[in-house]
Amino acid sequence: MNRTKSYSILGFLTLLNTLNFIDRQLLSSFSNYIVPDLGLTNTQYGILSGLAFIIFYSIMGVIMGAIADRVHRPKFMAFGVLLWSLLTAVSGMAKNFWMLFLPRIFIGIGESVLTPTSLSFLSEHFPRKNMGFVAGFYYLAVPLGVTLSFYIAGFLGPVWGWRNCFYALGVLGFFLAALMLLFKETPKREDAIKNKTIKHVITKKIFLESIRELRIIIKESYQLRMTIYGSIAVHFILGALAFDQLWLVEDKGFDRAEILIISGTIGLPAGILGNLFGGIGSDYYTKVTGKGRQMFLFWCLLIFTPFILLYRLTDDTGIIFFSMMFLGFFQWGCLYGPITSSIQELAPEKNKALVLAYYLFLTNLIGIGLSTTAAGIMTDILIANNVENPYSITLLAFQSLAALCLPAFYLAGNASSLSAKD
Repeated sequence: MNRTKSYSILGFLTLLNTLNFIDRQLLSSFSNYIVPDLGLTNTQYGILSGLAFIIFYSIMGVIMGAIADRVHRPKFMAFGVLLWSLLTAVSGMAKNFWMLFLPRIFIGIGESVLTPTSLSFLSEHFPRKNMGFVAGFYYLAVPLGVTLSFYIAGFLGPVWGWRNCFYALGVLGFFLAALMLLFKETPKREDAIKNKTIKHVITKKIFLESIRELRIIIKESYQLRMTIYGSIAVHFILGALAFDQLWLVEDKGFDRAEILIISGTIGLPAGILGNLFGGIGSDYYTKVTGKGRQMFLFWCLLIFTPFILLYRLTDDTGIIFFSMMFLGFFQWGCLYGPITSSIQELAPEKNKALVLAYYLFLTNLIGIGLSTTAAGIMTDILIANNVENPYSITLLAFQSLAALCLPAFYLAGNASSLSAKD
């Protein structure tokens, strides 16, 4: 295994994933510009941030995961990047809700290709014992992408306007998709797909066979089920965070451009440290205790949750508030490495992309898609009834729902230690 080559692949895929999260987060970062410009309600904005993107991202993710286990992965990823970048540029032309709704659907289809295919590809370039670090590093894209989207909206938004920012990111995506084509597939996969055309990969028989295999895998692995259930629950608050910038402006009274820059400046180091702590820390915790990474997640979330609740409840807008914001980004970063590496470890070698796609399907559709839409509806109801601080109440409610992840992660981590003893 060539270490230089492996780390080059990891670095470039992390770059692509960063672009992925910039594009995904951009609508939220520009929410204080786009919502008034297009005359959107909170419910419409929630649909655009949630279901419009997530339904197709999630459903197509399972299909793309099945395909990713059978095709040339670098070419497949290049296709995904090209598709979502084209539609990001098209989003900049939107004049109303429906003109933004349609490209959001197809952006979800393009982005559904990347993560299942990337982590499947990376699993053949790194040993299993290091996959916590690999997944954590790959998901450095979350704080990087979110922070860069804040900076784009905060610095470039007032100068370029939100539409030109969408156009520019589309062009950048075309360039990175072309670079992805320079990477080679592994010899093992090249042999497996030799002489196979696309019509031999995308067939009803192969898809149904993949679904049957997936059902057996899920049914036979209690740990995998509990890990996925915990992930769905923790994503309840991640979905509702689409309203975070609106909360900071409407309920807390910050200037919309200024708070974007502050959020990015705090979120970048906090998110990076959280990702590294989650990836490296879960590798170390598993090695020392013999327990699953899920138990590591249980303790992290148990410790951090009271501080996150304080962040939502405090009237302070100074040191205490921004310290809690830092801890929130740090906790968010801790999640990705342990969860995705746990899923990869529990999946059979031949079905890694499919199982990861199934996990993304459930966490995104239920955890993010429904919670984002429900948060928009709840906020509109509170505003219609003249309730004070409607965004604060909504975010507190979804933060409380996310605590349901704790028993699921505890049970999954405990099951891991018991199976290790057996």
